[in-house]
Amino acid sequence: MLGPFRARWRRSLMVRMMTITGLVTGFIVLIAGVFILTSIGSDLYTSRKDQALQDSARATLAAQRQIDASDASDRSGLSVLATSVRRVVQDASSSQLVYIRREPGQAPFPEAPPPSLTTNMLLDAVSPELAAAVTEGTDPQHWQSVTFVEDDGTTAPGIVVGSTLAFPAGAGTYDLFIGYNLADTQATLSFVQRTLLITAAAMMAFIGILVWIMSRILFRPLRAAAAASRRIAAGESDARMPQQNDEHFDVLSEGFNDMADTLQARIGELDQLSEMQQRFVSDVSHELRTPLTTIRLASEVLQNSPEGLPPGQQRAVEVLGTQVERFELLLGDLLEISRYDAGRVTLETEPTNLVALVEEVVEHLRPLSESAIEVRALGGYAPIEVDPRRIRRIIANLVGNAIEHGEGGDILVKIDSNAAAIAISVCDRGVGMTTEDLEHVFDRFWRADPSRKRTLGGTGLGLAIAQEDAAVHGGILEAWSRPGVGSNFRLTLPRGEHVTSYVSPLPLLPDGVEVDDGDPQSTGGWLRRPGRRIRKDKRR
Repeated sequence: MLGPFRARWRRSLMVRMMTITGLVTGFIVLIAGVFILTSIGSDLYTSRKDQALQDSARATLAAQRQIDASDASDRSGLSVLATSVRRVVQDASSSQLVYIRREPGQAPFPEAPPPSLTTNMLLDAVSPELAAAVTEGTDPQHWQSVTFVEDDGTTAPGIVVGSTLAFPAGAGTYDLFIGYNLADTQATLSFVQRTLLITAAAMMAFIGILVWIMSRILFRPLRAAAAASRRIAAGESDARMPQQNDEHFDVLSEGFNDMADTLQARIGELDQLSEMQQRFVSDVSHELRTPLTTIRLASEVLQNSPEGLPPGQQRAVEVLGTQVERFELLLGDLLEISRYDAGRVTLETEPTNLVALVEEVVEHLRPLSESAIEVRALGGYAPIEVDPRRIRRIIANLVGNAIEHGEGGDILVKIDSNAAAIAISVCDRGVGMTTEDLEHVFDRFWRADPSRKRTLGGTGLGLAIAQEDAAVHGGILEAWSRPGVGSNFRLTLPRGEHVTSYVSPLPLLPDGVEVDDGDPQSTGGWLRRPGRRIRKDKRR
C-alpha cells in the first residue's frame, strides 16, 4: 500500500503539495476543533455548576425558613417537619434528587427525624470526602463532580451540592445533599462534537477539492510544456507551447517556443549538413572508383609484364597492388556506412544454415591463422531468414580480429540456439582490452593499439559495420574482454520478426574465466531487438 504512494510521492510535485497541504490543514482543523470543544465543554460545565450552586442555595434558604417558622418539638412533629422540608427543597429546586441526614458525631436525640432520601442513586453518589467537607467545613456550600449510575446500569455525569440545616428542639444539624443530573448537558456537548466533526470533514473535503483544482490550474502550464517537449522528442519539430494568459507563465511559453525554434533551425542545419556529408562520402567513393580501377589495372599490367622489372621496381609494384586492394576495401566500407547513415539498406534474406555459413568462413580464413580455429556447433542447424552476405561479413570480421589479436592462441567459435534466438561467439586468448577500450570497440576508425602490425589489413570500420549488420537483422553484437586473458564477441539473432525480446543461448563470459565485479553476464539477461526501418527482399 505504501510502496506505490512512496513512488508517487517521489515522482509527483502535485502529490507532495496536496499531501502537505492536507496534513497542515488537518492539523490546524484538529487543533481548532479541540480548542473549540474544550472551550464549549468548559463553558457548559461552569454554567451548569453555577446554576446548581444558585439553585441549591435558594432551596437551602427556603428549607431553613420553613424550619425556622416551625415550633415542632416532639418526634411526630419533627418527622412531619422533615417531610415538609424535603418537599420545600424539591419545590424550590430544579432537581428531585434530595438527601437529608443528621450529621454524625452529635449527641443522641430520640425524637430526631430519620434520614430522608428520594433515590438510592444519590446516596451512592455522595462520597465520604464530600460528606466530611460538609460536616467539618465552614463554607455554606460544598460541591463535587460525580457520576450517577441508573438502576439499568447507565451512567450520567452530575454535580452534588452539600449544605447544612439547623433543626429546632435539640434535633441538631442536618446535612442536605442535592444532586443535579448533567445528562442533558452531555447530550448537548455530544451534539456539538458531532456537528464539529461533520463540519471538519466537510471542510477537509472542500479544501482537498479546492487544492486539487488549484493544483490542476497551477500545473497546467507545466503539463503543456511537458506535452510540447514530448512532441518535439517524438519528431514533431513544429510543436509549440501555447500561451497561458499569465505574465509569468507567458514568459516561460515564449522562452520555450524560442528554444524550440532555435532547436528546429539547428536540427535542420544538422540534417542538411549530414545529408551533404553522406552525399559527399557517397559521391567521393563512387568518383574514386574509376581512377582506382585504372590504377589497379596499371598495377596488374606492370606485374604481368613479360620483360620483367628490376627487383626494386617489382617490390614497389607489389606494394602498390596491396595498397590498391586496401583502398578498394576502404571505399567499399565507406559506401556501406553511407548507406546505413542514409537509411537505404536493403536486406536480401533467404533461409540460411548458420553452422554451414560459419564453417565456410572459418575454412576460408584458416590458412591465414598461425593457431588452431575450432568450430563447436551446439545447435543452430535449423535455417533462419537472414541476409547471408551480411552475416558472412560479420563472422569474417570477428574471426579476422581474433586472428589479428589472438597472439597465436587457439580460437574457439561456438554456435548455439534456443526457441527464440541463435547465437555465434568468437573467443580468442590474446592481448585483450581494457574496460575503457571496450567502450569504443564499435566506434568508427577506432583501434585499441594503432602501432600494432596488422596481418590482415583492415579499415577500422569492420566492427562498426558488423554492429549495423546485426542491428538491421534485429540482433545484438556484444563484446567482452580482459587484458592478458582475451576477448569474446557474441552475435545474437532472433528467429523471426515476431520475436521482440529473447535470451542469448551463449554466455558472454568465456568458459574457464572467473567472474569479476563489472564483468557483463548474459546467462539470464533479456535482450531486446533494436528498432530498425529496413526493406527486405526475400530470395528463394
